[in-house]
Amino acid sequence: MQGSTRRTGIMTDVHRRFLQLLMTHGVLEECDVKRLQKHCYKVHDCNATIEKLEDFINNINSVLESLYIEIKKGVTEDDGRPIYALVNLATTSISKMASDFAENELDLFRKALELIIDSDTGFASSTNILNLVDQLKGKKMRKKEAEHVLQKFVQNKWLIEKEGEFTLHGRAILEMDQYIRETYPDAVKVCNICRSLLIQGQSCETCGIRMHLPCVAKYFQSNSEPHCPHCNDYWPHEVPEVFDPEKERETGMSRSNKRSLRSRQH
Repeated sequence: MQGSTRRTGIMTDVHRRFLQLLMTHGVLEECDVKRLQKHCYKVHDCNATIEKLEDFINNINSVLESLYIEIKKGVTEDDGRPIYALVNLATTSISKMASDFAENELDLFRKALELIIDSDTGFASSTNILNLVDQLKGKKMRKKEAEHVLQKFVQNKWLIEKEGEFTLHGRAILEMDQYIRETYPDAVKVCNICRSLLIQGQSCETCGIRMHLPCVAKYFQSNSEPHCPHCNDYWPHEVPEVFDPEKERETGMSRSNKRSLRSRQH
């Protein structure tokens, strides 16, 4: 019965524009994806009822299936914000970046990725990454150039930088899931709750299981005495708050109101 409910994708100009714009961004948060969808309807079919986002994306994906491309939904590891990225399923993840980066730059990314995967925290310091510059394939690179390339990875949403340390952006995790699992089978970490790839999160000090911060937040949401879901020992970490898009919208609005008030005052 399940097969009969599946829709055959028909790409309209609304879908095509949406796909084109998502491709230029690489990855977007859910609130921006909804905004983008509304914009595409406004441009091409302003009288139509806006399709439910999930159905809208499924519709596009059913057309993209034969091209081995998919719009994938994920969440950011630090605060659980929903994100969407256009993922190429046909090529290995590093080669997807080949059109934007030179051979020595891609090798720098590989080295950074390896340090991030091997670390306990899911972060690699810029110092440790830059110390590997002499080992890069291709054209020689100075440390100053390498610093610039790392910033390019941040701008292109492959890496995130926090206080001189680098971790993978949600886009990279969505795109490189399979590649990471196959390339680093002994170092790879998986969340005990959602079973997805885990780069940064919390771990049990007794049995060592790991959980994403958003999964920790949801799992212990109504639990004042959190215990490990695997060994039942006390969970010693601070439980983060569950991401709430409504609250986010309110604080976002109050921030923009403050900004407009400030601009009026000046």
